[in-house]
Formats: sequence, structure tokens, C-alpha cells
Amino acid sequence: MPKHRVLTEFGMGTSLRRQDYTQAAKRALQDALWHNSINMAELFGFPKEAMIIDVEIAVQEPDQVDTNALLDIFPYGQPNVTVHHGGLDIPRPDGKPTVIANAAINVSFMMERA
Repeated sequence: MPKHRVLTEFGMGTSLRRQDYTQAAKRALQDALWHNSINMAELFGFPKEAMIIDVEIAVQEPDQVDTNALLDIFPYGQPNVTVHHGGLDIPRPDGKPTVIANAAINVSFMMERA
């Protein structure tokens, strides 16, 4: 069976003072998830564990993101996290930037098209 995307959500998160790229990424994921009740598994008659969750994170320093720490955000499903260069580092007067991360979450299932 082919993989079919059924949902995409977007979010943004920040680390204002600590330049913590992982924390900014976590907040971006929470922003995308916490505003929604994602009931796709039930809608399509699948167990929640069947959700294929492809996560893309964009920050200025991708190598500073601990992707394993981001997996803890998902209570079920099969998450896969990819980090890209993007987001923003906003300069501050003290020389330490505010970090902004962007997140995109795609939920898919292995299923035939109707």
C-alpha cells in the first residue's frame, strides 16, 4: 500500500535568551500540535500507532537540535524528524540572538486512495 498524507500542521517556537535550538524546535512542534485535536487515526479507522509523522524543523543552526529530545513530544505514531537550515536568529543588543524555529508536521497512513 502507498503512503498518503492526510494532514499538515505548521508551528513556530522561540528561545528568547538561551539560544537553545532544541527548545525553540520543541515549542514550534507544540505550537503546531497544541492548537489542534488531531483525530485522523480514528477518522480513517486506523490505530494511533499507524500514524506516520514526518516532522521538518528549520533553524539557523540545524546541528544544534537534539532530534531525539523532539521525539518525546509524540505520545504515539511513528515520528521521523528532519532538521534543515532556516528559521531566524534575531540579533539582540547583548549580542546573543533570539532563536526562532519553524516546524511542519505531516501525518500520513499506508492506505489505498478512495
